[in-house]
Amino acid sequence: MLRKIGACSWIFGDTDIRKIAQVWQSAGLDGVEYNPVMGVENAREACEIFADHGLMVFSLTPPDADISIADNFIRNKALDCYYWLIDYACQIGAPVISCHGLVGRITAKTDGAEEDRLLLSSLISICKRAKSSGISVVFEVLNRYETHQIRNYKEAETLLLSAEQENLALLLDSYHMNIEEPDPARSLHQAGASLRLYHIADSNREVPGRGHIDFVSQFRALDDISYQGPVILEINAPGPNPFSPIKGTNTQGIVASDLSESVSYLRKLMKDKAA
Repeated sequence: MLRKIGACSWIFGDTDIRKIAQVWQSAGLDGVEYNPVMGVENAREACEIFADHGLMVFSLTPPDADISIADNFIRNKALDCYYWLIDYACQIGAPVISCHGLVGRITAKTDGAEEDRLLLSSLISICKRAKSSGISVVFEVLNRYETHQIRNYKEAETLLLSAEQENLALLLDSYHMNIEEPDPARSLHQAGASLRLYHIADSNREVPGRGHIDFVSQFRALDDISYQGPVILEINAPGPNPFSPIKGTNTQGIVASDLSESVSYLRKLMKDKAA
């Protein structure tokens, strides 16, 4: 199956979206997972820029916000970020927003069970607000070095069952699964219809093919479950600090080149499998 290919916008850092859109178009991407800046972005203008470059908006990435912390003020501010993102999704025409905890918080600040309860409660509130606007929510499963909550498919499945929200699905990521899942392809099989988005990067978070992940088995699993969504690249330039996309003065040039290489790799992989 020849799926559409996109990329996350945050991998370029703080860059004008006109420049990013041109790079995406040149790389042969079909669309984008966009990370708008809260309170700054003009959704209508962004939509026009993407359309002018032939790019779909597959999904939106949230501002980094802590929806499971016990501090009511911080948690409510985090929920406001998501409510803003839902409104933005309606304006830009994005069908999906992603959701996760505060990236980089790897321990509970109070009681772990309480924070799990608050995560579930916040997620339900986000889903209900999104449903009223016709927006779907995907919960992104991260790894132990980025979160202390929901680190693998089994935990995510429990979260989905507990939330009981029709517009809630999962986002699984080849990079995170490489760390947390004993068998990533099997996890994709198990996710089945609950998988709405799939992120891709190799084991070193670089271009697929530069690490040791078995993408053939993962794409076979995507075919087996009839996954209809896009393949969204979330690669980084080589270098330390996984939380910062900027690794040096030529980061954006490196990422632009790596996106083109990634698209070529994925097109060939999907074509060979379809043959």
